[in-house]
Amino acid sequence: MDLRDVKAVVTGGASGLGAATARAFAEAGADVTVLDRDPGGAVFAEGIGAEFVAADVTDEEQVSDALDYAADRMAGLNVAVCCAGIATAEKTLGRDGPHRLSSFRRTLDVNLTGSFNVARLAAQRMEDGGAIVLTASVAAFDGQKGQAAYAASKAGITGLVLPMARDLARQGIRVMAIAPGIFRTPMLEGLGQEVMEGLARDVVFPARLGEPAEFAALARFIVECDYLNGTTIRLDGALRMP
Repeated sequence: MDLRDVKAVVTGGASGLGAATARAFAEAGADVTVLDRDPGGAVFAEGIGAEFVAADVTDEEQVSDALDYAADRMAGLNVAVCCAGIATAEKTLGRDGPHRLSSFRRTLDVNLTGSFNVARLAAQRMEDGGAIVLTASVAAFDGQKGQAAYAASKAGITGLVLPMARDLARQGIRVMAIAPGIFRTPMLEGLGQEVMEGLARDVVFPARLGEPAEFAALARFIVECDYLNGTTIRLDGALRMP
């Protein structure tokens, strides 16, 4: 698929991996709509020549309305990149008691159910085929302590990819996922430079944090390469979480 023919919605598109993807697609000539629950994303979208629409990925009505708006504005929809997500750090049994069920449910609701919600509704609007790119994580395969909820939500993403690809083959829609390692995003930068440097030491090569632009480059390649379908690609510098 030529990026100049792409009409894309990027969720979580106002910051981090989503923002880098929206920017890369727009710079390559794609028509892009940034979907985020943060209204401040409108400024970012305007800056890259994209449109902005506010929506919570877990809300069926909000997402449906947002996708209708995007498809109408772009005269179609053929790509959806799902980057919206949250991280939860909580042990199954910690000093203050068991993992809160509410935070476990919320993490799955945003990361897994929210991604599926966007993917299924976007597919409904892809009249001439297209591609869906989901965001998993290396935590899906080797989650660390305190990552039960996050790892479960991302493992769910990896489990969605193949059956969704099979479901949507008749419609000419491909489904892929990217499992990033440790990337330099606003959420990670909030931990401080010392923590980030410590995390980077576990990466085999290159021994550094991933850059959002590298995630965006892979998302672009997935969209452009029509034979990629039904699998998850790790993007992690050979990192295996200790």
